[in-house]
Amino acid sequence: MTGKYGKLQRFSTLSTWFSTLHTQVSTYPPRYPLYIERMKLMEHTFSHVSVLLNECIEALNIDPNGIYVDCTLGGGGHSLEIVKRLEGGKLICIDQDICAIEAASERLKEYKDKIIFVKNNFSNFSGILAELGIEKVDGALLDLGVSSYQLDTPERGFSYNTEAPLDMRMNETAALSAYDVVNTYSEDDLRRIIFTYGEDNNAGRIASAIVKARAEKPIGTTTELVDIIKSVTPKKMLAVGHHPAKKAFQAIRIEVNSELSIIEPTLKAIAYHLNPKGRIAVITFHSLEDRAAKHTFADLATGCTCPPSYPVCVCGKKPTVKLINKKPILPSAEELEYNHRSHSAKLRIVEKMPSEA
Repeated sequence: MTGKYGKLQRFSTLSTWFSTLHTQVSTYPPRYPLYIERMKLMEHTFSHVSVLLNECIEALNIDPNGIYVDCTLGGGGHSLEIVKRLEGGKLICIDQDICAIEAASERLKEYKDKIIFVKNNFSNFSGILAELGIEKVDGALLDLGVSSYQLDTPERGFSYNTEAPLDMRMNETAALSAYDVVNTYSEDDLRRIIFTYGEDNNAGRIASAIVKARAEKPIGTTTELVDIIKSVTPKKMLAVGHHPAKKAFQAIRIEVNSELSIIEPTLKAIAYHLNPKGRIAVITFHSLEDRAAKHTFADLATGCTCPPSYPVCVCGKKPTVKLINKKPILPSAEELEYNHRSHSAKLRIVEKMPSEA
């Protein structure tokens, strides 16, 4: 299919287990908004409760005839609320996980004429738009990090709470897996990754323990890795606080999927393709993601960078966006009560300036 939106890449083949999908939900008190309304949606398949749902929809300031991009389709909760508000507009749904696309295409089938599903990484934002024959969009949403589905699917290897092969690939066809990182990276590289991406002060001990263990036999499962981490975790840390493997698992996952390095260039590419007054909404879940989004937005919102001593601007830099919220938006008390995965979420929003000239 071609035309105004170029070639539409649709994925319609679903695994048989998605046939159990249902969309009947319980009735919740009206004071609990959209994210409560679908608490039990798809409980047998793609379990997902969208984080900061109302806040994201409000942030995008949706034009019924605009073009919007959900860069992280996941369970499709955000996409559903966006497309419901479109009349003549289009929604581009991007995800590198084919399982997410298959599940969401079923969930969103009522609106299939308004949606373009694309299996790709959002870091290829400009290329995706070019392939679709689209130059400008009116808004984009990014819900960063691992999806609820990926965490809840043991065989994907993201969770430190279940036995599974070491994988952690968001794109199951990607070459690098957690197994490769754990079993082939040098001790120095493991220490650097765990300390930098996991902000784990125990990184040195963990890296050393991994190298020692794999010398006996390859580390093949999540529980094997958890046991190694626990073996070098101080007893006082085992008794309190987060799971001892949480930070190391986060670090390895970030390395496998290059999660942090793609944030800045992607946000800048999206800003370039925004129509005036178009918006970007980004949800982050840990300090490294939030720092990358914050600094990128600050740079896009900054004008002249010439030294104060210069009488006139010679750099020519002008702001391309304005910050809608200087401080991140946090989940409400109601959401924190009903959606435990929203606890560390932060939402940042920018709006494209009328002109880049």
